[in-house]
Amino acid sequence: ILCMLFLTPLPSSLPSRVQVVLAAAVVTKSGKPLVSRQFVDMTRIRIEGLLAAFPKLVGTGKQHTYVETDNVRYVYQPLEGVYLVLITNKNSNILEDLETLRTLSKLVPEYCGVGDEESITLGAFDLLFAFDEAISMGLKENVTVPQVRQYTEMDSHEEKLHKMILESKVNETKQQMKAKALQIDKSKVEAKLGGGLGGIGAQGMGGGGMGRGFGMDDPFAGMGMGAPPVRPSPMGGSSFGGSGLGGSRSGGGAGGSGGRAPPKAGLKLGAKKGTNAFLDALKADTVDLSAEEAVAGGPALPAEPITITVEEHVSVDMTRDGALNSMEVQGTMTLEVYQEDSACVRVHVEQGEACAGFQLKTHPNIDKKLFSGEGVLGLKQPDRPFPIGTALGVLKWRRQTSDESAVPLTINCWPSVSGSETYVNVEYETDGSRDLHNTVIAIPIPPCRDPPQVTQVDGDYRYDARQGVLFWDVGLIDASNTTGSMEIVLATQADESSVFPITCNFDSVSTFIDLAVTKIVGTADEAPVKYGGATRVIVDSYSIE
Repeated sequence: ILCMLFLTPLPSSLPSRVQVVLAAAVVTKSGKPLVSRQFVDMTRIRIEGLLAAFPKLVGTGKQHTYVETDNVRYVYQPLEGVYLVLITNKNSNILEDLETLRTLSKLVPEYCGVGDEESITLGAFDLLFAFDEAISMGLKENVTVPQVRQYTEMDSHEEKLHKMILESKVNETKQQMKAKALQIDKSKVEAKLGGGLGGIGAQGMGGGGMGRGFGMDDPFAGMGMGAPPVRPSPMGGSSFGGSGLGGSRSGGGAGGSGGRAPPKAGLKLGAKKGTNAFLDALKADTVDLSAEEAVAGGPALPAEPITITVEEHVSVDMTRDGALNSMEVQGTMTLEVYQEDSACVRVHVEQGEACAGFQLKTHPNIDKKLFSGEGVLGLKQPDRPFPIGTALGVLKWRRQTSDESAVPLTINCWPSVSGSETYVNVEYETDGSRDLHNTVIAIPIPPCRDPPQVTQVDGDYRYDARQGVLFWDVGLIDASNTTGSMEIVLATQADESSVFPITCNFDSVSTFIDLAVTKIVGTADEAPVKYGGATRVIVDSYSIE
């Protein structure tokens, strides 16, 4: 719906004798205003009356681009389906008005593109802001189109510099936070280890007569050696035991008079024990950490000693009428060995009827006669092993065709215009011979003021306004849904070519070539070797133009 946009006019007390632009507007050829900007005090009824009278004053076949009435002058320039109009008083300089008109005519395609009715309505506000930069208080500003673009975007070098400085400060703060966090973690680890040593020292001192509460005063705690317990007295009971001061004082140290144990005895008896306790604790921590790293970082090896992978890439180019321009399929079979005792092997391959039309090529080290005669992939030197841990492409194939029956998925599109809307019907069809997974069809959407409306769809859809593409997510296509359709309604009269090219993407495990690995045997004893494998089909390009 086209509407007329008005902003509050700038306050002005300019008399009528001043050469001034009263208003700048974009109107249709029938007189309907699309954008209007007033630069003097003027009521809405008056500007609507002036713009409504303009098409009646414009004659056909005239070469000049201005027309006058008793009160105002219209200076105009035809665009694509619309008029760019300046309304000035009759005292204005026509040359300056024409220069102003030329400047505004450059701004319209700069902000509204093609300059038709729809694009001007979409870019109305940007165009009004541009008019304000070109005309101020009814007088033309000496500016160029790049300057107007810079002013409307408000690009400031000082602002960029401020943002750069602010960003550098934020990054510096983040670095400081990371360093502080590492320091805190390191302190926690050191405190944990230190607490373990202190506990060892406290236990040794408690048994020796100082009590558990004085363990941190042990002079050997910092060295990792707690003071050893004192030998029990002959009278039984340990002096100054772990229960505080409640032991028998007559059963003192080696001197027997109730004094503290001799330093020599404590150092001699406790050094070895304290050191072993510390090393044992450290060793326990180290074992746990290494075990966790081994569990987390160890790569998972395949269960089978050999893996066969078959991968095909398909490219399809079709016309919008459903005809096939070209189709190309390229495939590769790779072999990867994980164990040395399974490196000398031969792969038996069975070719079906669907192999007709494919060009097959083997690796230079593969015995071509053996493959063409017996269908066996083996090295020219039987005693030579395949590389360990490296995927080797042993067979490649390629096919180009224009046979429409080989196309896995056919997509048809019928756009039709009805009034001011366009109906786009899209349909897919397949023969159901292979399952297509993760199928997504991308349909270009022409520019329009409203997003497309999907009235019917088999599956899901998503509209990306930035790319201008509607994604039809069908998901899995198999024998149960060999056909599907979608109907799209566009709020514009779109051209048929605007909804093309349509692209498609999917993946599958059913290859186009009928090739199967029957068995893998050793070259020496012909003993069967276990193997695993996978097949996949990847779409490189799939377009309907």
